[in-house]
Amino acid sequence: MELFKALRPQQWIKNLFIFAPLIFSQNIFNRPLVVTTLLAFAAFCLVTSAIYLFNDLRDIEEDRLHPVKSRRPLAAGRLKKGTAIVAMAVLGPAGLLIAAAINLNFLLMTVAYVALQVAYCLWLKHVVILDVFVVAAGFLIRVVAGGLAIRVFLSSWLLICTTLLSLFLAMGKRRHELIILEKDAASHRPILREYNIYLLDQMISVVTASTLLAYCLYTISEETVAKFGTRNLIFTVPFVLYGIFRYLYLIHQKSEGGTPETLILKDKPLLVDLFLWVAAAAVILNAR
Repeated sequence: MELFKALRPQQWIKNLFIFAPLIFSQNIFNRPLVVTTLLAFAAFCLVTSAIYLFNDLRDIEEDRLHPVKSRRPLAAGRLKKGTAIVAMAVLGPAGLLIAAAINLNFLLMTVAYVALQVAYCLWLKHVVILDVFVVAAGFLIRVVAGGLAIRVFLSSWLLICTTLLSLFLAMGKRRHELIILEKDAASHRPILREYNIYLLDQMISVVTASTLLAYCLYTISEETVAKFGTRNLIFTVPFVLYGIFRYLYLIHQKSEGGTPETLILKDKPLLVDLFLWVAAAAVILNAR
């Protein structure tokens, strides 16, 4: 049980970004492609879990200073290091084997993701601003990997919106760390001494406006209209606008944002808004 907790299954929700190309290429009912995407999702779940173990093994002392991370199995001493190392050595290669069975390009993208995350754990998380971009890049790679897995063309709009949304979530996470750790922030994560609330709020403001603008332009672009045969996707903008405003409310008023993958699921208004956005998009795209 402690080993399973250390794999951070609650964070596998991030790997759902792999399904974006399947959905936006209108192949959601294509059974072979759905199966391939599910395999890609499984591969990333195995690989990311191995990376989480690697990260927790390296940061075990720092995590013990964190009010939340100190409860992780390794930091709390409930999971032996040897067990974690063996699990990491099994899960990582298993994920890569599944990736290789899908196709070469997907395998290469998966390896690139692993290399980036290892570099982040060892070095890049200590480089100001670049650390946030690397976190965001993890989401973007998932989307690209999903497209490579089923061999579909990825819209530039999808990549832009994913990048901006990922930066928004990553910066919100950094802000939450500063709030919750207060004067001990730099002790847990040294890079946090390079940030302050005002700087992150300014960066979040820029990314928020850019995300909304990019999505609005996406809904009315000629590429989107030609692909989906409708100009009515513009009517999904209010749901996106509410979702971002609700998330900002949770960040600023409730000091949330540390784990965006679980925040989306536990906040009912945000979850309802996400459901309504999906439903509205489905109705619009199938009402031609």
